[in-house]
Amino acid sequence: MAGAHNRIEVLHGVNLNTLGRRDPAIYGTATLGSLEIQIKRWAQEMGLGSTFFQSNHEAEFIEHLHRLPEMADAAIINAGAWTHYSWAIRDAAEVAAIPLVEVHLSDIHAREPWRARSVFDGLVVAQISGRGADGYREALSVLKRELEV
Repeated sequence: MAGAHNRIEVLHGVNLNTLGRRDPAIYGTATLGSLEIQIKRWAQEMGLGSTFFQSNHEAEFIEHLHRLPEMADAAIINAGAWTHYSWAIRDAAEVAAIPLVEVHLSDIHAREPWRARSVFDGLVVAQISGRGADGYREALSVLKRELEV
């Protein structure tokens, strides 16, 4: 049964720390800090615990994924541009072996063709793309259902 004991780690990758400054027409005007406050609120409403991690360093992101099973029951991952080419991050996510939902603020399928490819295909429970901040609320709902099974 889902509850506060269900811990969700939200991982933000490369350049996500520039939210609010980076092309607001694509990524919106919210900063990473304000986005995380909103995600925490949604998680609490669903009876879930949430913690956050962001890095622009691939090795640090991979090391965090290696520790993920000790910290969380499931995770939301927005790896930024790493989504499209970092097989090392995909391998680390696979080793973590917890339910993952991939989230993208923009619609990666409506942008440059290289963005439509995700190294997480076939690994994640769901991919949510192009719903802005609301994509994180949807991801929390997906993971709550996943943890209740």
